[in-house]
Amino acid sequence: MATHARPGPLPIPSPAARPADEPDPALVQDRQAGGGELIDQFAEARARLGGVAALRLGPRPTVLVTAPEAVQHVLALRPDLYVKRSHRARLLIGDGVLAATGEAWQRQRRLLQAQFTGRGMLRYEQRISEAARTTAARWTAYARDGQALDVGEEMRLFALDTIWRSLTGHPVDPDTARELAAVQTVVAALPSLPADGVAAQGAVAAELARIDALSSRAIAAARSAGAGPHGPGLLHVLLEAAETSPEYTDRLIRDELVTLLVAGHETTATTLTWLHLLLDRHPHARERTLAAGPQGSPERRRAVQALVHETLRLYPSAWILPRHATGDDVLAGGYAIEAGTDVIVCPYLTHRDPGTWEDPGRFDPDRFLTPGRRPTRPGSYAPFGLGPRACLGLQFALRESTVLLEHLLPAHVPHFHSVPAKASFGLTVRPAGPTPATLCDSP
Repeated sequence: MATHARPGPLPIPSPAARPADEPDPALVQDRQAGGGELIDQFAEARARLGGVAALRLGPRPTVLVTAPEAVQHVLALRPDLYVKRSHRARLLIGDGVLAATGEAWQRQRRLLQAQFTGRGMLRYEQRISEAARTTAARWTAYARDGQALDVGEEMRLFALDTIWRSLTGHPVDPDTARELAAVQTVVAALPSLPADGVAAQGAVAAELARIDALSSRAIAAARSAGAGPHGPGLLHVLLEAAETSPEYTDRLIRDELVTLLVAGHETTATTLTWLHLLLDRHPHARERTLAAGPQGSPERRRAVQALVHETLRLYPSAWILPRHATGDDVLAGGYAIEAGTDVIVCPYLTHRDPGTWEDPGRFDPDRFLTPGRRPTRPGSYAPFGLGPRACLGLQFALRESTVLLEHLLPAHVPHFHSVPAKASFGLTVRPAGPTPATLCDSP
């Protein structure tokens, strides 16, 4: 077939090459903020070579994919050809569903997927609402006392409480929250850990031991005490699976538990922190959201969801999605991909492409409310990935973010004492520093 014709090889830029044209405004901001050498190299390759670009990264050929059609092809149309080789968080999440491959991944995905879609989500509605009310009450106390808080830490505590309730059926207590800080420590350390697996394991051995001990206690408690006040949680689902599926050993249950902790709180907390920072710079977006309709109305909810989606456009949960081509292929536009090529999909750059998004550097939630304002090409918007390996918790994350904001936005406006000077590109794109603030009453 004509689509299998093999054009010439992709041009490989010199590592020191600069793009011939100016990068888009959103990228200028992130470069000035010190976003990191890797994202700088990706941005330069995209600006110079377009949406499919060869890079000098490591010993194997590497291709950066940001064009929507190519993103859709790699992630959604040919996931059998473009596979995950490993996961950089494997020393933390082990064989959890994020790192699993092949039949093991299919089995683990099938079990968990039912928990995060349709009727399965109903089990967690009450838990999400209670975690949001707990956070709102804490913020009311901070505002009353004039007490300073760190918005990022508050968002992390909310997301941690939500996922812990969903896993165990119980709210997170202060001692557990302190122990679970080890998860955040390992996640933050991942980009700078040694390449050697043994050395990397040793560098965070103490934190991993704390995580293992806490996981063992949680599993034992779920076995002995049963369901929480709102019924069984995800941990109980895993324990039930172990009764009929011997592959669900305590080690695999631990790995799934930690995977759900990482995926269930780190990404949501980061998104909510960015959202508050963006609203600080764009107060009119808050005002328009609250004016969209009365509290609890569908109009207000859609406006809140638009805030979340626009934040995820600028700072997607899955900012980078590495894949490995197991066979030869041709992407849209005639770009040949040879077997053995590492392919890096970068939604962060796709979402900031001026050829795909109108005025991509501007925070504009209205693009997710007004028909015709956002691109319709598949692959244009992929904050949680696409295709069969897209994030399981997409609906869960959107729901908990929306519920919390419905509680906080009408009552409180964080006044930031300082804001981070740059973004940190690790497992997620997160603000590189604390976010201290005091709370003012919402106008």
